[in-house]
Amino acid sequence: MQIMPAIHDAQILESALKHAREQKLVLPTFAELASPHAVRKEIQRSLQNVPRDRPDPLNLFRINWYNAHEGGGLREQPEWLEIPRSVSGVPARILVVLGDTFPMIAAHKVLAAYACLVTRLVTGRFDPRAGKAIWPSTGNYCRGGIAISRILGCRGVAVLPEHMSQERFDWLEEWTLKPDQDIIRTPGSESNVKEIYDTCDRLEREPGSVILNQFNEFANYLCHRVVTGPSLGTLFEYAANKGDRLHAFIAGTGSAGTIAAGDYLKQVYGARIAATEPLECPTMLCNGYGEHNIQGIGDKHIPLIHNVMNMDYVVGISDVGPDLMNILFNTDVGHAFLAGRTGVPALFLDKLKHIGISGLANIQSAIKLARHGDLTENDVLLCVATDGAAMYRSELRQCEQEHFGAEALPADVAEIFGRCLSGCEPAHVHELTGQERKRIFNLGYYTWVEQRGVDVGEFDRRRNQSFWDGMAAEQSLWDELIVEFNHRVGT
Repeated sequence: MQIMPAIHDAQILESALKHAREQKLVLPTFAELASPHAVRKEIQRSLQNVPRDRPDPLNLFRINWYNAHEGGGLREQPEWLEIPRSVSGVPARILVVLGDTFPMIAAHKVLAAYACLVTRLVTGRFDPRAGKAIWPSTGNYCRGGIAISRILGCRGVAVLPEHMSQERFDWLEEWTLKPDQDIIRTPGSESNVKEIYDTCDRLEREPGSVILNQFNEFANYLCHRVVTGPSLGTLFEYAANKGDRLHAFIAGTGSAGTIAAGDYLKQVYGARIAATEPLECPTMLCNGYGEHNIQGIGDKHIPLIHNVMNMDYVVGISDVGPDLMNILFNTDVGHAFLAGRTGVPALFLDKLKHIGISGLANIQSAIKLARHGDLTENDVLLCVATDGAAMYRSELRQCEQEHFGAEALPADVAEIFGRCLSGCEPAHVHELTGQERKRIFNLGYYTWVEQRGVDVGEFDRRRNQSFWDGMAAEQSLWDELIVEFNHRVGT
């Protein structure tokens, strides 16, 4: 189940090393991704001449939270945006960390893709000369996987539902080596993950195919626990006022990678962990199911890498809310209303373009949580915007047509503000008891033990926090393997 920081196949490793020499690869360690300012100066200087949207090996060192939106340099803390109280309607501080600073795909999912492949590469579990990396996803992870595959000079295949945003497919058309073969559309939309698994089962029978399934690749958990968690901790310490406390970290579950940062934030700052879930597919809330359109979260099952027993809240959000907020936050008429109604400056309005659909859902979750707990101005809620609004322009126009019949008017955006922000009531905020955590944990049995063949003993080990803490403690061993790999490559 869990891959270990030890050599699996020496012969495959030798082939990977030879390939890495040909590609002139240098692989960053997890420690370097968590603290990019410590990366060797010659690499930092070389990066200044490398565009962030190119499949250049040096861009592996940009897979971190500290990239600046402007220019190619590093910030002292991640890019972020605070939602003013005049917009949120609650006294609690809502900080949104922005994931569209990551290279190549402008979304932080490239971090998970790198982690999942590099841990296989340095242990002799993937041969880039002969293997084909299969990236099952609902959008951003498979884009990250294709970007990493291009850098490594190996074949990558994206598997994703056919009804994801058109912008995802446009990007994949440009980046895949053989678009007619390497973009596989499966039936359904965001919550149709089983159909992705079925397709991957078929692909896995083909020689050389390696499935890098973000839902059960524990490297996905590891990278967010040891990279995203400390990065967000740096942001909190920078942004916190005297007397502020980190009340909660909020993330959509999706593959349950990003929410692993909450384990770090709880350990260090005592933060609670809240999962955003679509009401149209309330798997954690009430063992429910259904279709929804919050792209990036709520996949109708419990991922194997989800540390369920450490969660504190599940917050239900209707998919209508983020779609409508996208109109309010990313149209001229919406900006005009926000400026007049709340007095926010133009600089704030311009930065709203950095928040995509799942980020908007997390903002709504934060508002609900603040109202549920009667939080004060000293309570900080930290959430993530995986990507930016650029990935959903087609969704915005479609939403306008569906709800208003044409482009939104001033009265329409006023309705959105009242419905999604000032009227965002604390309904469907579920505070988890020990029994509720067990219920959600047990839901995973049907996917992973009955359907996917995971050993029940291995499945049950995940109930204990020591399992997850032990995995995080192995970071140094993984970094040693990466350093040794670089040394043997000799780049």
